[in-house]
Amino acid sequence: QVQLVESGGGLAQAGGSLRLSCAASGRTFSSYAIGWFRQAPGKERDFVAAITSSGGTYYADAVKGRFTISRDNAKNTVYLQMNSLKPEDTAIYYCAARSNSYIYAAFVTQRKGYNYWGQGTQVTVSS
Repeated sequence: QVQLVESGGGLAQAGGSLRLSCAASGRTFSSYAIGWFRQAPGKERDFVAAITSSGGTYYADAVKGRFTISRDNAKNTVYLQMNSLKPEDTAIYYCAARSNSYIYAAFVTQRKGYNYWGQGTQVTVSS
């Protein structure tokens, strides 16, 4: 079982930056892929970024070049650095995790590819 806790959300102005953190419990954190998803009011929960256990990264087109995902296995934490924020980045941001043995592990950019989820952190970007 893995527990995930997001932090770092808040209010930012357009063009500003925020860094989200996803802290995970468990001694096998380094073997997990971690993804970030976001959900705006009235919309679906969409993929944002992911990092695999080997350090490979994936980004949604909407955030490519502005967001950077990284991990610190010694701290059991994954970060999402968000720069050049836009009002359309406003959403609740969720981190998710899955082990390499998870049946849907190949779906790294889809919700079905993760079996553990955090509670989310609100990000609001003002224009």
